[in-house]
Amino acid sequence: MYLTSEYAPLPKRMEGFLGYVRAIPLLAGHIRANLRTPMPKAFVERGVAGFGGYATFLRDEVPPIFAQLQDVKLKADLAEATLAAAKAMEELAGWLESQRASGTDAFALGAPLFLEMLRETERVDLPLEELDLVGRKDLERNLAALREACAAFAPKATLATCVNKMRANKPAGGSVEGARAQLAELRQFVLDKKIVTIPSEEQALVAESPPYNRGNFAYINLPGPYENPAVKATYYVAPPDARWSAAERNAYLPGRAYLLYVSAHEVWPGHYLQGQFANLNPSKVGSLWWNYSFGEGWAHYAEEMMHDAGLGAGDPEMRVGMLSNALLRNVRFLSAICLHSGCMTLEESEKMFREQAFADAGNARQQALRGTYDPGYLAYTLGKLMIRKLRVDWLAANDGATPQQFHDKFLSFGVPPVPLVRRAMLGADAGPAL
Repeated sequence: MYLTSEYAPLPKRMEGFLGYVRAIPLLAGHIRANLRTPMPKAFVERGVAGFGGYATFLRDEVPPIFAQLQDVKLKADLAEATLAAAKAMEELAGWLESQRASGTDAFALGAPLFLEMLRETERVDLPLEELDLVGRKDLERNLAALREACAAFAPKATLATCVNKMRANKPAGGSVEGARAQLAELRQFVLDKKIVTIPSEEQALVAESPPYNRGNFAYINLPGPYENPAVKATYYVAPPDARWSAAERNAYLPGRAYLLYVSAHEVWPGHYLQGQFANLNPSKVGSLWWNYSFGEGWAHYAEEMMHDAGLGAGDPEMRVGMLSNALLRNVRFLSAICLHSGCMTLEESEKMFREQAFADAGNARQQALRGTYDPGYLAYTLGKLMIRKLRVDWLAANDGATPQQFHDKFLSFGVPPVPLVRRAMLGADAGPAL
C-alpha cells in the first residue's frame, strides 16, 4: 500500500514504509514461533511461495521506488531496513522449506467445523449432502452449456480440445495489456445495456501481480472508504510460475475470451464497481464490511449476467471463455466441501480441476492447493446461485422492475451476507436463499 497507493507524497509514504519494514524481522520471528509443526504440506507450499515472494519483492522491486528520493538519510535507512526485512523473509521461507519433509496431509477442518463456518460467516445452514447436490447441479448445467458452445466453436472436438482452442487465442500484448484493453469495452457495455448504475468516473489501473501474491491468476486491490480520493484501484494479473516447464507457463497464459470474463469479474461490473457502491454507503460498517459470498458471488454472477446481456455478441468462443470461468468455480465449490469433509484428497481435487474445469496443469495445482487453506472458496458459486435466485424472486415480486434496478438496489446494501439482503429486499417471509 505504501508503494502503490499514492495517498501522500512519496517521502511521506516512504517514512511509513520504513516503519513497516523495520517491523518485519520481529514479525517473522513471531510467525515462526506461532506456527505449530508438523504442518500440512499444502500450508508449507503456500508459505514458501508467499514469504519467498516477499523476499524477492523487497530485494528486487522496492529499491527502484525509493531511489528517486532526494533525502539521502531516508534512502540509506530504507536500504538498510529493506535488506534486513528481505533477509528475514528469506530465512522464514527457508525454515518453512525445512518443514516440507515432515509435512502432513492434515489440513481438513472436518464436516462439523466446515458447516459452522458457513452458518457463522454466510448465514447458510444446509446439510453437506444438499450443498454438494446444489454444486453438482450447477456443474452439470455449465457442462451442458459448454457442450452446446463447443458444438459451434469446435465441432466434433472433445470439450478439453475445445477449451484449449479458446485458450490458444492469447490477448495481444500479453495478459496485462490484454486486460487493460478490455476495460473500456466492458465499461461502455455496462452503460449501453443499462446493466447497473456507474456512480463514479474513476478508472482502475492494471498491473502484474507482485511476487508474494501469485497464488491465484487475478485479483483487485480496492481503495476503501477512508482512502484519499486520489488513490486508484489496481487490477493485478499474475504471470506463470518461473519454476514450471515452458509448456505449463504458456498454458497458464489465458485465452482472450477467458480473460474478458476475468476482467468483468474484477472490474466492470464486478469487484471494482461493487467497491464504488460500498464506499458510498452512508454506514461506515456497510462500507467496510466484506462478506465472501456477497463479494465473490456478485463478481462471479456478473460474468454470466454480462454474457446473457450480449457481451461477446454471441461468439461461441466468448461463451466458452465465460463457461471455463464458471466451471473453475464449480470445482472450487465441490473441492471445498470434499477437501474439508474428507471425501476428496488434494490429488483428486487437482484431477477434478483438470478434467471437469479443463484447467491447465499450473492452474489446477494452484486451485487445489488454495482449497486447503481457503475452505470458504466455495463462496463464488454459492453467492452466484443465491443472487440469481434473489433476482428472479425480487423481479417477480416487483412488477415492471428492471434488472438494472435490481442490481442497483442489491449493491446499495454494502457487502453483507446474501441471506440478510434477501430478507431486506423481500421481507421476513423471503423464503430460502438457495
